Amino acid sequence: MQRRQFLTASLATSAMTLTGNVSAEAPAARAREFYQIRRYGLTSGPQPKVTENYFAHALIPALTRMGMGPMGALRLDFGPETPTYYLIIPGASVESLATLDLKLGEDQDFLETAAPFWNATAAAPAFQRVEASLLEAFAGWPKLTPPPAAATKSKRIFQMRTYESPSHLDHQRKVEMFHSGEFDYFVKAGCRPVFFGDTLIGSRMPNLTYMLSFDDAAALDAGWNAFRNDPDWKKLQANPRFAFDPIVSNITNLILSPLDCSQI
Repeated sequence: MQRRQFLTASLATSAMTLTGNVSAEAPAARAREFYQIRRYGLTSGPQPKVTENYFAHALIPALTRMGMGPMGALRLDFGPETPTYYLIIPGASVESLATLDLKLGEDQDFLETAAPFWNATAAAPAFQRVEASLLEAFAGWPKLTPPPAAATKSKRIFQMRTYESPSHLDHQRKVEMFHSGEFDYFVKAGCRPVFFGDTLIGSRMPNLTYMLSFDDAAALDAGWNAFRNDPDWKKLQANPRFAFDPIVSNITNLILSPLDCSQI
């Protein structure tokens, strides 16, 4: 009974705090992006090259004409089932992302350029399967932020992490935890945040996904060591609002590198 009362009171306080913070911001600052994350399952052979050409010469240019971007086109380096490509597509609304393929099917320039991928036959498929999820950016990090190295196409790697929670309450508490200082601790540690998103439609819900960028694997290790040893992070982690129960039940951790056509 005491635990239920604690959770109820804490949740109410969290909602009031977050609502108050958001309503106090200017309208432009409250505008949050949505993200479609596409996972392209491929097989070794011609599929990776066909898919990369499709991204570079057909899909990303068409999405840019729609006013979307910057797009992330990434190769999975460490994680299950390689070769796999990921596409991160920011959009201003759920509708714009949900109807992407319908709109692409009406774009003649796209269809001509995309033909080797779009019209591939069952005898020579361009991919195995495409999976997609839809996310809403966190209020505290409302826009995708490319790392500085993206502008010069310098070396960089990405870490994409998905946190699953055992309940909707625990998921909401983990989102609140990010808004209670975790963004700042990542930046301070040299872990460059790219985006944070709450999954609206996808598998293994409730969950959230976020992405960090680093110069290389050594910088990744150094950044996480600095983050884990940050006294402010340790204090937040020990806060009874977040430490009353395990609020993350599973973590998926992927290491990716950008394709040449990636805009992040």
